[in-house]
Amino acid sequence: MRIIGGKFKGRKFIPPADHWPTRPTTDFAREALFNILNNRIYLDEVSILDLFGGSGSHSFEFISRGATDVTYVDSFQACVRFVKKTIQEIKEEESIKIIRGDVFKYLKGADRKFNYIFADPPYSLPTLDLLPELIFQRELLEPDGLFVLEHGTNFTFNLHPNFSEERKYGNTMFSFFENIEQRENV
Repeated sequence: MRIIGGKFKGRKFIPPADHWPTRPTTDFAREALFNILNNRIYLDEVSILDLFGGSGSHSFEFISRGATDVTYVDSFQACVRFVKKTIQEIKEEESIKIIRGDVFKYLKGADRKFNYIFADPPYSLPTLDLLPELIFQRELLEPDGLFVLEHGTNFTFNLHPNFSEERKYGNTMFSFFENIEQRENV
């Protein structure tokens, strides 16, 4: 795993992931996503929620690009331990809040809004379709915010009322969601 851009560009992290229940986003797909994000949002000025954070690659990428308000959520203890250790090594503890817990429980109890939400759940997650619903029902996305859900190619969200676009990179899909109703009413 390597950081693609920002102050830690090129830095490699080797998570001890022999038996982790993770599927890291490829560098190709992550770089494509961040190229899109760089043209849409100022990463150093937004609050970011990284759901199913796994090895922390997205959180590290955000922090490398100047983000100082990142919340990372994952339930797997080894992933959380690795992210905590890595954040200490790069001396960015003030930039991230690390939460070990169930993502759905976190979302149901979350008490703040975010400018950008990213979710990279297991592609086979049986409740995958509940993520956009829960985020928009709980109003966790700022009115001008962006939610990106990574998922496999066998799923589509294009009928969801907040869906805005979809991008495909190999076997990886990114579905983009926005507060469409709130934007239309402003």
